[in-house]
Amino acid sequence: MSDAPAKQPVTEPTEAEAGETEAQEGEQKLSREELKKLKEERKLKEKAEKEAKKAEKAQANQKPVRAIKVLPIDSTDNFGDLEMIQSLTHGQFAFTEVSELDTSKVGQTVRVRARVHNLRVAGNLIFITFRKGMHSVQAVAAKSEETPKEMLKYIEGVSRESVVDIEGTLIAPKEEIVTCTQKTVELQVKKFIVVGRAEETPFILEDACRRLEEGEDEEAAQTAEKLDEKSTKLPVVSLTTRLDNRVLDLRVPSHVAIFRIQSMTGQLFREYLGQQGFIEIHSPKILGGSSEGGAEIFKLQYFGNPASLAQSPQLFKQMAILAEFGKVFEVGPVFRAENSNTPRHLCEFTGLDFEMEIKESYLEIVSTIGNLFNYIFKGLNERCKTELEVVNKQYPFKPFEWSNEFVALTFEESCKLLKEHKNIDQPLDRDFTRKSEEELGNIVKEKFKTDFYIVHKYPESARPFYTMPHKEAGWTCSYDVFMRGTEIISGAQRCHDVNLLTERVKKFGIEPTSIQYYLDGFKYGAIPHGGVGVGLERVVKLFLDINNIRKTSLFPRDPTRLSP
Repeated sequence: MSDAPAKQPVTEPTEAEAGETEAQEGEQKLSREELKKLKEERKLKEKAEKEAKKAEKAQANQKPVRAIKVLPIDSTDNFGDLEMIQSLTHGQFAFTEVSELDTSKVGQTVRVRARVHNLRVAGNLIFITFRKGMHSVQAVAAKSEETPKEMLKYIEGVSRESVVDIEGTLIAPKEEIVTCTQKTVELQVKKFIVVGRAEETPFILEDACRRLEEGEDEEAAQTAEKLDEKSTKLPVVSLTTRLDNRVLDLRVPSHVAIFRIQSMTGQLFREYLGQQGFIEIHSPKILGGSSEGGAEIFKLQYFGNPASLAQSPQLFKQMAILAEFGKVFEVGPVFRAENSNTPRHLCEFTGLDFEMEIKESYLEIVSTIGNLFNYIFKGLNERCKTELEVVNKQYPFKPFEWSNEFVALTFEESCKLLKEHKNIDQPLDRDFTRKSEEELGNIVKEKFKTDFYIVHKYPESARPFYTMPHKEAGWTCSYDVFMRGTEIISGAQRCHDVNLLTERVKKFGIEPTSIQYYLDGFKYGAIPHGGVGVGLERVVKLFLDINNIRKTSLFPRDPTRLSP
């Protein structure tokens, strides 16, 4: 026998072993950087596999979601999600608006479409607050034969902001319901049909509806809350979050009210001027040059040619007067490329403009301005009482004061008031500073008991090229209008002499050929005229004393916001 060890049978490596060996040999040949990258890729792959297994396990343990009962349009069922409304019926149901629910309808069965604002469960009772626009009503669903436990469970699971049809009997509660606008009635739910189910919202509407103290803003309220650990104040929603989710924010009752007031302001503007013989025009917003000169224009390309967005309908209003329109007004968008991130500036706003012939003096226009705003202020107080109350509930403000005998001061008189009452030396050859404007507003309020006033006859150095110089050297036939110490209007009598106008265009550094179409209109007999331009959003902001103009702009555009 041989002492030599027995030979082991030779076996081929498995496919996996061969692959691993090759990988190891390959790794030995890799550089350090490549090896490091390979290891990182392996770690990421292992992490992804672990997360996938974790998600699979969580899904296996998840409770089954209850199927939602979908009801046909003509269903007689008491609860469920309504199939999509696609005009299969017409006039089948009679609806009552939330705002119309009052004691005159007590005992009646009504059908209401509204949103679920809030929902609270108390045993076999569910209290639901429904909201529609500025109005809200409380409804109660109680366990009964008509309202079984299954129906209560269904109602409990409906998300806030869902749109629902509620049918029920209107009753008079024992006590007023202070949390709703419809305080003297309550709805006993018989049917609860979901029309549009809402997903989870980025903020709760209740938080967005909270009252702020006078002069306070959302950011200040949030900061105070963070600094005071013992504070019991409920949360508020920041302005940035509101504007990022503007559609949701516009559902807040006070915001609905703000835009109803804004709508009425525009309506009153049109009403008054229409009564005075003005006609409405619509001027172009894309211009071949800047509308008034200056750098604050948005430039764009128009089929390969340079163009800009209109800063004002100014030049076109004037051309309409030269065309024998007599008196004109316009309501339309205005664009200003001002990099001003302040609570009172926007890059796009709605302009309320008018232009009119004058017979002797620019003071004819000043009188028209005063009478116009008397009409607007009076109209808002008479026609928007409910809206003003709703805004005041969330954003408390002092009612706007004005007098039918409006206050009109010359620039020089205003400077004297600033010196006498505030010891402010306002130069007579320069426009007001922001501080001077605010202090003048305080003086006028104290002295004349008004939040509305007009300053006219400004220095020539403070006005644009088209402003008519006054016969008194150094002054102009111009005027500004103020609300609560803030300027809302800048206007003037225009230069109607073509030679004087051309001279002033050059003086202000504007190339005459860029507005030749405008200058040519004055060659064929020009009528003395003047007008104004005012921002609708600013008027509403100041009438309501709202702290930020973005709240009075439907979808605001400022230097940092271009959506939604």
